[in-house]
Amino acid sequence: MANKKQPNKNGNLNEWVNKLKRIEENAERLSLLSRLGQILNSTLDHQEVRRRAMEAAIQLMKAEVGSLLLIDEEKNQLYFEVALGDREEAIKKIILNIGEGIAGTVAKNGEALIINAPEKDPRFYRGVDEKTEFKTRNIICVPVIVKEKTVGVLEAINKNGGEDFNEEDLSLFTSLADQVAIALDSARVYQELEEMFFQTAESLADAIEKRDPYTGGHTQRVTTYSLAMAKYLPLKPAEMKWLKISAVLHDIGKIGIDDRILRKPERLNPEEFNTIKRHATMGAEIIDHIKQLKNIIPGIKYHHEQIDGTGYPEGLKGERIPIIAKIVAVADTFDAMTTDRPYRTGLSKEVAIDELRKCSGTQLDQNVVEAFVRAYEKGEI
Repeated sequence: MANKKQPNKNGNLNEWVNKLKRIEENAERLSLLSRLGQILNSTLDHQEVRRRAMEAAIQLMKAEVGSLLLIDEEKNQLYFEVALGDREEAIKKIILNIGEGIAGTVAKNGEALIINAPEKDPRFYRGVDEKTEFKTRNIICVPVIVKEKTVGVLEAINKNGGEDFNEEDLSLFTSLADQVAIALDSARVYQELEEMFFQTAESLADAIEKRDPYTGGHTQRVTTYSLAMAKYLPLKPAEMKWLKISAVLHDIGKIGIDDRILRKPERLNPEEFNTIKRHATMGAEIIDHIKQLKNIIPGIKYHHEQIDGTGYPEGLKGERIPIIAKIVAVADTFDAMTTDRPYRTGLSKEVAIDELRKCSGTQLDQNVVEAFVRAYEKGEI
């Protein structure tokens, strides 16, 4: 009797095991995509969104290098906004024309590309590899589209393990690009609103300042000095923003001071000085009505406090004085010393610096004064 051919049970089993592995891998990547989308949209800082976009691209595509290129419409060019990898700085100096290279082609046509043999593709721009001494094995590149408009491209280069990019990669990468587009647009809108707010605050401060003919440009200088020294202090990004607003609005309480006192050309008498001292508290009361600005109240209310407790309005000492208030205090003091008044000539910057050093540790915070001096010595003040 002839032997009947038996079904290959081992082959079927291996096939099912491989299918199950692919399903599990796809599930893991979809889960990763979801997590990456949440991370992308958890910040409204434009630079941080871009950085996270590239980290997500590399992680999701399991690639060696990733890049985010944005379109400059006026110049009709693409520039590397973020490029992660060992040669990031060299890559970021390269600019592509729209239609040039794989990225330029995707930007021009708004259609994704997978190029697994770039050396054979006439669209491939070899200049990047030549300038960075890098070897591109394969590329996956997708457009970043905001409201039906291509604003840039997202690309991943050299899939790990020597594998080729495939259609599954493309589907996931396109979904990631959609998440990036949403995050970039949200950050852009937030940035525009933030800029509009700063401009409004500066206009308000300028209007208040115009009531005092002897302090022209004071607010702008205090803001510049505050931000310059803040670079040498351990402030978080959010604190830098609160500092900027605090510096701009530190004298907003003067809106409630009588012109007779505010515009007086002579030195103030004790009663008038006590009146003008109220501007710190009044400024805090004005801002207190805007819950979104609660974090700038300390900088406004306490920028006349002194380390030894002799300041106002509450006579706070040392560490009880918020850091933002300490910074504004140094900037405000320096500008007051170097500004001409009808009853005295302003000090030179060098003499004023010496005065700050003398007040360090008693009236003014020592670390903040040191930061001011560093900024001054570097020509930033």
